[in-house]
Amino acid sequence: MHKHLIPAGAVLTLMTTQLGAQIIVPGFGEAVDSATRLARQAVDPALDTAFDTATNLPDRAVEGARDRIERLARLVRKQREHLDFDREGQPARKGMLLISDPPADVVQRLEGTGFHVIGRELLADLDLSVLQVAIPDGMTLSGAQDALRQRLPEADVAADNLLFASGTAGRGKVAKPSQAVLPAPINAPVGVIDGGAGGAVEQQRGFASGAPVPGTHGSAVVSLLHVAGVRRVFVADVYGSDPAGGNTLAIARAFDWLVGRGVRVINISLVGPANPVLARAVAGAQRRGTIIVAPVGNDGPAAPPAYPASFPGVLAITGVDGRNRPLIEAGRAGHLDYAAPAADITASNARGQRVPVRGTSFASPLVAARAAAASGRNVREMLDREAVDLGPRGPDASYGRGLLCGTCRG
Repeated sequence: MHKHLIPAGAVLTLMTTQLGAQIIVPGFGEAVDSATRLARQAVDPALDTAFDTATNLPDRAVEGARDRIERLARLVRKQREHLDFDREGQPARKGMLLISDPPADVVQRLEGTGFHVIGRELLADLDLSVLQVAIPDGMTLSGAQDALRQRLPEADVAADNLLFASGTAGRGKVAKPSQAVLPAPINAPVGVIDGGAGGAVEQQRGFASGAPVPGTHGSAVVSLLHVAGVRRVFVADVYGSDPAGGNTLAIARAFDWLVGRGVRVINISLVGPANPVLARAVAGAQRRGTIIVAPVGNDGPAAPPAYPASFPGVLAITGVDGRNRPLIEAGRAGHLDYAAPAADITASNARGQRVPVRGTSFASPLVAARAAAASGRNVREMLDREAVDLGPRGPDASYGRGLLCGTCRG
């Protein structure tokens, strides 16, 4: 049986309220047994290789890697009608591939191959064209990627990968509740790519089936922007009730909409793989002068780099607790810019109730607010001046260039 290699530490923090997947972290022995069992039952043989690779990791990373494998298997098996694994072992929308800026003769070259074009997206504000291609019946997504890349070697072929929320809301207790010291009002708009949000937003639009619909994670992110002084918030719901919600194409559409609305600071508290379409969407927004803020994830320091935080120019954000200690579960990115409060804080859920939140998801909007406050000026220079240097002097792997919005604790 042909096996495809999945990165052993795939970064995927599943949001239970949006995808309905209950994440259970068992004991070490149970995790090994469960991961083995699920790997054998998985819909894609990539998990076999993933498990084999996980056994060779350092002890501190083994359990986390195997837990991620288990979560991947559970998610795809639960939604097998809608999801599949791509060539790299990452969950993606089933039965469809994406081609960025496709060749002009692509339709003719696909004739008789079993592949056929089912849609074309022209994202004018990102200067990006994306072709949606249905794969032949009976072919796996990973096999289809190989076949289509052979047919179109010069084309940028990608799966429609999923991204996931990077934090949990409404669980646990706030160890040391604190009163937020509210900053001055910020009039520059901030965009949010996430689930739908309750509460006050200037405009909200759906980019998935059933969207927009208020969810806990998106609502918490928006409420933290308000805590940090932001008055104008535009929300793009990329989840809705879609089993394949949070997919790359929906996120690219969301970027295009926000950039077209004149939003120049966008917070995306999601993590996933380095998808080429996502990379081009981010780069397109940046060419229009947009600052993008994203978290490093919560899969621990042994996890692979999270995206979009790891793309060049994106502000990569980690989190601290109520005593300004780095979150032990904080992931990593290809670079680290700043830290902000991400635990021992509260935020509003979809019903407007204050609930405890934890995760780098919730540090990201606080930094986005400070970026919006610097609108029209050298954003990074102003953030560097505001940042409180913690840990070793100067930039470091735990806090980046320092702590921002340290008093923004709901």
